[in-house]
Amino acid sequence: MERITATYFIETPFEPEKAAEVLAGEQSSGTFVAVPGETAELKERFAARVESIEKITTVNQASIPSEKLSLGVYHQAVVKVSWSAENFGYNLPVLISTLQGNLYELRQFTGLKLMDIDFPDAYVAHFRGPRFGIEGCRKLTNVQSRPLIGTIIKPSIGLTPEQTAEMVQTLGEAGIDFVKDDELLSSSANSPFEKRVEAVMNVVNRLADKTGKKVMYAFNISGEVDEMLSRYETIIKAGGTCAMISLNSVGVSATKKICDIGALAIHGHRNGWGMMTRHPLLGIDFPAYQKLWRLTGVDQIHVNGIQNKFWESDDSVVRSIEACLKPMAAGYAVLPVVSSGQWGGQAFETWRRTKTVDLLYMAGGGIMAHPMGAAAGVAALQQAWKGAVDGLQLEEAVNIYPEFAKSVEKFGGK
Repeated sequence: MERITATYFIETPFEPEKAAEVLAGEQSSGTFVAVPGETAELKERFAARVESIEKITTVNQASIPSEKLSLGVYHQAVVKVSWSAENFGYNLPVLISTLQGNLYELRQFTGLKLMDIDFPDAYVAHFRGPRFGIEGCRKLTNVQSRPLIGTIIKPSIGLTPEQTAEMVQTLGEAGIDFVKDDELLSSSANSPFEKRVEAVMNVVNRLADKTGKKVMYAFNISGEVDEMLSRYETIIKAGGTCAMISLNSVGVSATKKICDIGALAIHGHRNGWGMMTRHPLLGIDFPAYQKLWRLTGVDQIHVNGIQNKFWESDDSVVRSIEACLKPMAAGYAVLPVVSSGQWGGQAFETWRRTKTVDLLYMAGGGIMAHPMGAAAGVAALQQAWKGAVDGLQLEEAVNIYPEFAKSVEKFGGK
């Protein structure tokens, strides 16, 4: 059978070879003691294998303290472990339980992080993956040769459906490509989901009839599965093109059920991501994370942004963008959503570091708080990206584009 290989960054006071064997055993056919049913034939077919160990360094302090481990020297290493696909088949929850289950609790480790996953082509081909992806989202928004420019409705929660629709009207008239609900809003006391969809889509459809361009609005359908299915149908009936899901809150199974319908582009929001990755020796790294959600079928996924307002480094963001754009076996890619404290100023460094326009470039305050208004905020982002791709420096673009120049005055010191 085909094998799936996971790459881990580990820290252990034991010899890395011994710790890796414990991991492989615990996450397949073994346990802390030999059991009668674990025959040689069973182990040959179902046991995980340690494929390689690359020792990195030793440290004198554990990255994650443990009352049971205080041995003074801790070895850090990169370990590759593989499993037969027979163990879990095409069941993503069981696959994740295998790759990220009890191994984090093993006392042999004072640090462990899943860095990447290598899937055989035949395994990936079983999943349909993103139905729209980059090209589909470009077609739906009629945007080619530049990033999709998007924003988030702010305030995050508290606006009525009518107030939200008014904001979409302004943004749509300014040429926005994408607008989304904040992850904090799905159906609130003063903004019931169905009423918000009706109000917003009335505006979106009228603008589409007038201009020929249909704004993609990502309504947050996150909730119980039946509720999500009902909300999905509400969007379709209203003529919408996109639904948003809070991936870590909803989970793989519910997200895949929604993605499998295939009628709407799915905007995957990774809120809660920090608790899964912020520690350098705990959790999961983005290259592995985004592969799982690509198999699930999301079309867009957040990657943070250059010079963002959060903790993540620019190098990490660049790696995340590159991971999204790297084709998996079936050839599909997922659209990276650049967000977090973005405005036009970061477009220049983003372009310099990535050399790609296959992005959904999101600015909340960077559009809504523009000193000349939201319409000027949209124009400023479009101008910034044109300037960056045309090879201009930020200072040169300021002298050419007035809306961008005002955004530099407003946000440049931040």
